Amino acid sequence: MVGFFIALLSGAFMSIQGVFNTQVTKSSTIWVANAFVQFTALLVCLGAWLFTDRSSFGALFKVQPKYMLLGGAIGAFITYTVIKAMEMLGPAKSVMLIVISQLIVAYLIELFGLFGVEKQPLEIRKLAGMGIAILGIIIFKWT
Repeated sequence: MVGFFIALLSGAFMSIQGVFNTQVTKSSTIWVANAFVQFTALLVCLGAWLFTDRSSFGALFKVQPKYMLLGGAIGAFITYTVIKAMEMLGPAKSVMLIVISQLIVAYLIELFGLFGVEKQPLEIRKLAGMGIAILGIIIFKWT
C-alpha cells in the first residue's frame, strides 16, 4: 500500500516539475533549464546522502552491465522531452501521453524480460487496461 502512495506522489511531483521546468525555459533556454534541474537534483541527492546514507560511491563501479549507469543521462532527455511536450500540448495532455507511454514501455520490458527484469506472461486483461487508457486519452483530447 505504501508503494501505491509513493507512485501517486511520484506522478504528482512529475507533473509539477514539468510545469515548473517549462516556466523556467521562458526565461532561459531548454538546455540551461535542464542543466539547472539536473544540478539542483545532484545537490539534493548529495545532501540526502550526507545526512542518511554515506555508503561508498565505489559501489557504482561494480554495477553490471555498465549501461545501467546511463539512468542519469536518460534523465536529462526525460527532462527535455517533458518540457517540450508541456510547452507544445499543455500539462494535462502531456502527462496523459507520458503516462501511457510509460505503461506500454514498462509492460514490454516485463513481457520480454528486458534489462534483467523477470519475464512476465502476456495477459489479455493488461492489454485491455492499456486499451482503455488509450481510449481515455482519445476521449480527453476530443472533449
